[in-house]
Amino acid sequence: KCVTWVPLFPAKVKKISRTFDSTKLASPVCRSRSTRQKLTGLNTAHVLLVFQSTYDRCPLELVRCIKHILYTEQRLVREATNSNSPVGGMMDSMSQKYQQINQAFEELRLLTQDTENDLRKLQHNQEYFIIQYQESMRIQAQLASLATLPPADRQLREPALLSKKNTVEAWLTREANTLQKYRLDLAEKHQKTLQLLRKQQTIILDDELIQWKRRQQLAGNGGPPEGGLDILQSWCEKLAETIWQNRQQIRRAEHLRQQLPIPGPIEELLNELNSTITDIISTLVTSTFIIEKQPPQVLKTQTKFAATVRLLVGGKLNVHMNPPQVKATIISEQQAKALLKNENTRNDSSGEILNNNCVMEYHQTTGTLSAHFRNMSLKRIKRSDRRGAESVTEEKFTILFESQFSVGSNELVFQVKTLSLPVVVIVHGSQDNNATATVLWDNAFAEPGRVPFLVPDKVLWPQLCEVINMKYKAEVQSNRGLSEENLVFLAQKAFSSSSNNPDDYRSMTMTWSQFNRESLPGRNFTFWQWFDGVMELTKKHLKPHWNDGAILGFVNKQQAQDMLMSKPNGTFLLRFSDSEIGGITIAWVAENPNKAGERMVWNLMPYTTKDFTIRSLADRISDLNHLLFLYPDRPKDEVFSKYYTPPLSKAVDGYVKPQIKQVVPEFATANPDPASGNPTYMDQGASPAPVIYNIFPADSMLDADGDFDLDDTMDVARHVEELLRRPVESQWSVFVSDLFTS
Repeated sequence: KCVTWVPLFPAKVKKISRTFDSTKLASPVCRSRSTRQKLTGLNTAHVLLVFQSTYDRCPLELVRCIKHILYTEQRLVREATNSNSPVGGMMDSMSQKYQQINQAFEELRLLTQDTENDLRKLQHNQEYFIIQYQESMRIQAQLASLATLPPADRQLREPALLSKKNTVEAWLTREANTLQKYRLDLAEKHQKTLQLLRKQQTIILDDELIQWKRRQQLAGNGGPPEGGLDILQSWCEKLAETIWQNRQQIRRAEHLRQQLPIPGPIEELLNELNSTITDIISTLVTSTFIIEKQPPQVLKTQTKFAATVRLLVGGKLNVHMNPPQVKATIISEQQAKALLKNENTRNDSSGEILNNNCVMEYHQTTGTLSAHFRNMSLKRIKRSDRRGAESVTEEKFTILFESQFSVGSNELVFQVKTLSLPVVVIVHGSQDNNATATVLWDNAFAEPGRVPFLVPDKVLWPQLCEVINMKYKAEVQSNRGLSEENLVFLAQKAFSSSSNNPDDYRSMTMTWSQFNRESLPGRNFTFWQWFDGVMELTKKHLKPHWNDGAILGFVNKQQAQDMLMSKPNGTFLLRFSDSEIGGITIAWVAENPNKAGERMVWNLMPYTTKDFTIRSLADRISDLNHLLFLYPDRPKDEVFSKYYTPPLSKAVDGYVKPQIKQVVPEFATANPDPASGNPTYMDQGASPAPVIYNIFPADSMLDADGDFDLDDTMDVARHVEELLRRPVESQWSVFVSDLFTS
């Protein structure tokens, strides 16, 4: 049976302790009806009694035993089932790392317990030494008092006192050397403990916590969630507890030295140990003041936003007994650099944040100490002088969170600060696109330990592919990412290349300017602006079709023509417009209506978001009867019918509802109107409700570089309303006449 290992925390230890107390409830088992049940009940009760007698006073031993059993079982199952799986290997590596960390904590626990025992022994020996020293002083006083006695009495008593004095002094000399050795041995053990503490703290803070922060940064680009902080907090709390225990031991050793000064190097050693342990705990406290929930990295002025900061060791160090206050301030890139250099920034800020103070709260159930900023708002921003071609959406700021608190009855006072991920401040929604590009590039290519907020100016194309693929899947909320063919298309667009070989782009680099500063050749938008438009369109209107694989998308006009010409007439595909941001077009192969026997590929004018707010893509495809098969050979109804809008209901109270549809005149079926005898561009509908079409002039509808005007569409809607009031016999001819003369 596979058992999932669950970390056991103090709350669960208490629960186990309560379980021992409840073993008395097991006695009714013995009153079972059958003999076998009675025997089983007796055995169970006996086992419970053994457990209780063994672990009642030390439930942590049971915890360690259970954890070891569960880990061993989990490891055996994993080795048997996932030995060849990359995921299994990764999980095994993670479990191995966690095991090493837990083993180090166990070693630290044993070392700390050992030094605690040695310290108690030292204290006991020193107390006995002081008693003997006082005895020596008493003998000295007795010898001094002999001077007042007659010579005969003095000679009678003096030899015994002198002998006793010599014996005690010899013992004191030996014991003083022994005490000094005990002190040195204890100091050496503390040095070993502190070395292991530093190593363990480095693993947790510089490896595990930094990796969590990196995952948090990549999550801003659409990467997987950074994961919870519970395990990290449990490790940091163990560190804090062990550090504090050793600090108290060192302070007690110093107190014993002051109580009984013995010449030697111990004073210097204890000072060094005290300095080291203080530095270790200072590093732990300042490093575990983190931002659990980052503020939005594209920050619009006058807009409410939130953030959460957390102190991972706050509960263990009892910081919540005097809840600290946290302040948030927005600062510039230059101010952030000065702050990390410990230069005096004179508490300057680069803007004003409303509701920027918050008291940290301790949550008993979770053991977390955190401050939740729920209603912050950036009232104003002060921009710095920009460099060269840098725009306002390339200027980076950061939010500084700072606080001050004390631990150990004000023994130590800490001033803690932490910086958010870089934020770009905008004042209008139109700047969001370019600001997102700045954030995306920074999150993806920021290097550990960098100077704020330097990033490489150019990166390898495969690196950028990983970034935009991650972003695309996150924005579209799809498991279908960008294929190798899609990435080749993007490379062709980015580098103005015609090569279809992916290997040709593996060593190529893309600069920030190529990404989102310089316009694509022959266009008035950048590579990122085009790609972001595709993401927005897909996210808002095309998500199900992308997930179904109905949209090829990343195909240029020539590629579409080559693909379609080998297919039957009526075959079509959907591709993103090259010439318009956030546009998608339909390309299809059909006979040329103006030249019999000639086949050609047609490209419908691109649809944009404003088009799909009027009528969905599936309904538009349904309207066009000349579209038969989705490339390569899937009947269109098989792909899109589940997204068609249901037919309108029949007339109610004598009224019928109009429906706007689209038609391409060159490909509409001319059906005779029985009333007028004139051809119209409409299909015979089964519903009695009239079906109205949006009719576009052929030259604009089929122009791939044309622009779709929402106002024209609204004019059509107004025409529809007017036509519905006219006699049915004449409305079609009037409609067409009015449309093309308006």
